[in-house]
Amino acid sequence: MSLPILLAVLFGALLHASWNAFIKAGKDKALDTALVHSLGFFVAIPLLAYTGLPKPAAWPYMAASLAIHLGYYIALAGAYKYGDLGLTYPLMRGCAPLLVALGSLPFIGEGLSHTAWLGVAVLCVGVVTLGLSRSAMHVEGSHRGKALAFALANAAIIAVYTVIDGIGVRASGDATAYVAGLFLFDGLPFLLLVLWRRPGRRLEALAYMRGRWPVALMGTVASLGSYGIALWAMTHAPVAVVAALRETSVLFAALIGTLFLREAFGWQRAFGTLVILAGVMSLRLG
Repeated sequence: MSLPILLAVLFGALLHASWNAFIKAGKDKALDTALVHSLGFFVAIPLLAYTGLPKPAAWPYMAASLAIHLGYYIALAGAYKYGDLGLTYPLMRGCAPLLVALGSLPFIGEGLSHTAWLGVAVLCVGVVTLGLSRSAMHVEGSHRGKALAFALANAAIIAVYTVIDGIGVRASGDATAYVAGLFLFDGLPFLLLVLWRRPGRRLEALAYMRGRWPVALMGTVASLGSYGIALWAMTHAPVAVVAALRETSVLFAALIGTLFLREAFGWQRAFGTLVILAGVMSLRLG
């Protein structure tokens, strides 16, 4: 992987951690998640007007990805409802790259070098180490179990849509058009689902979103930019390597959680940070 691509993916990782922190900091995780991604409709329209639609060969992959993303948002909101950003975010993001790497050869035809495999494995260990740090595991009882269940289920979902989008973006011919096409419809089904599950409280939900949309719009731009960078990188580097490198976002999430959400940062998180950096170096060399 070239240095410019590596730096671009790291910047995308920062953007990804930023919009996740916005959701975690809000009072209503499901509504904030729905708002961030439903606003993608308004950001995607001018992008598609500029780029044009993706090639028809990419449309089946976009349709499959949109369906899978609905499950992603449901699991994401559930994970943040029951667990800290410092626990759920690293687990979701840390387990997915290894699954992507395992699926890359049979589904994409991409094999990894031994050094790249080492980098993926080491990075995943570092990410999970951050997530399982004692400072992140203070959620008690059934809530911790629910948080872990949602996070691990979402790791599998992330791996599936990453492989699908890795294939789809290459078929599209334009990463910007592909990600804009996804965001055009991505958040609307989840928004409708969230509102449907709140009979008698929909006016209250709309009032909440009306007060949150200016900040949520920044989260929308960060989300679209983060995934757009990752998809663009997948057209120039192996999907599994990009997916693993993107999960360095846990470093930014840990810092954001510590500095702004008052989550503790212990020695185990510091150790996990060093392990992640070692994984990044292996990926760069691989």
